[in-house]
Amino acid sequence: MTSPLEAHLGYWLRHVSNHVSHAFAQRLAAKGVTVAEWVVLRELADGAAAPSALAARLGLTRGAISKLADRLEAKGLAERTADADDGRVQRLSPTAAGRALVPALAALADENDAAFFGHLSAEERATIEAAMREIVRRKGLKGVPTD
Repeated sequence: MTSPLEAHLGYWLRHVSNHVSHAFAQRLAAKGVTVAEWVVLRELADGAAAPSALAARLGLTRGAISKLADRLEAKGLAERTADADDGRVQRLSPTAAGRALVPALAALADENDAAFFGHLSAEERATIEAAMREIVRRKGLKGVPTD
């Protein structure tokens, strides 16, 4: 007998993940930002970074970071500058508008989490998070979800 879709934990994980991700993407779109742009902006809120270092940290290609940087620059949220010590090296940093937007976007992330997981007890949330972290650790999963 072939097992039904609902018999697989992966089915339920994907089902929830799709809805959580879609709702978050919609919240961000209302502010004119994509999930991938949010991830980069959030990383840059901790300080300027070389695009290559940012790519390595996020598990993205340099090309993907370049495209995201282009989009963030076009929106006035980030800027590229030459490194003070080595002019051949570019640094990506948030503009004042980008820095100001990060807390508002973080609040949207918190609201989205609350909308989907707020009904869970602290213990239930901790159990789910611990299980997901253990899967990430055991499988050696890299990169940051940007879709």
